[in-house]
Amino acid sequence: MSTGQAAADVSLQFFFPVAVGGKAANTIDSLTAEYVKQTPGVKIDAVYAGSYQDTITKVLTAVRGGNPPQLSVILAVDMFTLIEEDAIVAFEDLIKTDAERKWLDGFYPAFMENSRTGGKTYGVPFQRSTPVLYWNKEAFKEAGLDPDTPPATWEEMVAFGQKLTKRDSAGNVTQWGLRIPTSGFPYWLFQGLSTQNNAFLMNSDGNQTYFNDPKVVEAVQFLVDLSTKHKVMAPGIVEWGTTPKAFFERETAMMWTTTGNLTNVRSNAPFEFGVGMLPANKRRGAPTGGGNFYIFKESTDEQKRASLEFIKWITAPEQAAKWTIATGYVAPRPDAWDTPAMQAYTKDFPPALVARDQLKFATAELSTYQNQRVTTIFNDGLEAAIIGKKSPQDAMDEAQRKADRILKSYR
Repeated sequence: MSTGQAAADVSLQFFFPVAVGGKAANTIDSLTAEYVKQTPGVKIDAVYAGSYQDTITKVLTAVRGGNPPQLSVILAVDMFTLIEEDAIVAFEDLIKTDAERKWLDGFYPAFMENSRTGGKTYGVPFQRSTPVLYWNKEAFKEAGLDPDTPPATWEEMVAFGQKLTKRDSAGNVTQWGLRIPTSGFPYWLFQGLSTQNNAFLMNSDGNQTYFNDPKVVEAVQFLVDLSTKHKVMAPGIVEWGTTPKAFFERETAMMWTTTGNLTNVRSNAPFEFGVGMLPANKRRGAPTGGGNFYIFKESTDEQKRASLEFIKWITAPEQAAKWTIATGYVAPRPDAWDTPAMQAYTKDFPPALVARDQLKFATAELSTYQNQRVTTIFNDGLEAAIIGKKSPQDAMDEAQRKADRILKSYR
């Protein structure tokens, strides 16, 4: 593809979040610099806007102040918020050729669930992930479990977790069997459980939630039971940010976290580890997660075109492969996995294929209009159930009532 198509002397401001550590920022820097070097007349100012939360806050402030960036990577789940602010354009309004239409249709369907609504594409998948199961093979051996076989079902996860939980002579736990973080993005890892229980938290129009569906309540009960009944997980809220460290320090033998932590675990685990799909209950399942590229409406036609050209370039197979190898995020298009670089990487490190293969069971991440308010309502309900303040049924009934109050005007 020609990268010299953009008009001369176009300046773009590009907001970018870093959620999972250092290599992501360095890789974006080098990819952006490479593009600018080979595309005369285009300047890109890549601005690190902090966490995903910081980035959407800064973007909305800039939009309301009449000074938005031209493009940004923002969470896929913020799509409805950006549409409601009239901040972004649909890619169908920018693409002109059959080749560009083919490019837009070339992303994994699971990632497009959080990128399209009402027949239009508002986000292009880039920094995308799913949660996966990581396990300590040495801990499995010590517990008499096959180190190469992770739990395939909820029942096995509990049974393995009980064998892997260690206590000292005073009865204090020195190693938990399992850690599913319930802070940071609690709804996200919980969606692994609800999807496995064949339940969905919302519709694709972003205006209806199903928080008190009996299958959702069952999944909340199971999450609570992991610590209260089965005693394979620490009681109370389990921190997102410290979970990889707890895994490295053998405080937990299994953990659920993002595939975006793959490179981190590979670099820092002081033992052999495995990576597997999340265990099944009624079905296999996991939510997709992570960030999409968005193009902002308050840009000139030249800037929109230049933004599109840059996004096409950075999501192309060679660049997508570099990004995945550096970070562990899931390359969002099948063609990236066919590159020689990715073939060599996955041959050397087969765990990188797990998240890709799990995509066929994956579903959209919780995303609605007034997304932050609705997600907070759900997270608060989940917390109330986890800390024993409310029963799972009462917590989810209340969350559904509150979400309905917000979303009914969007129906």
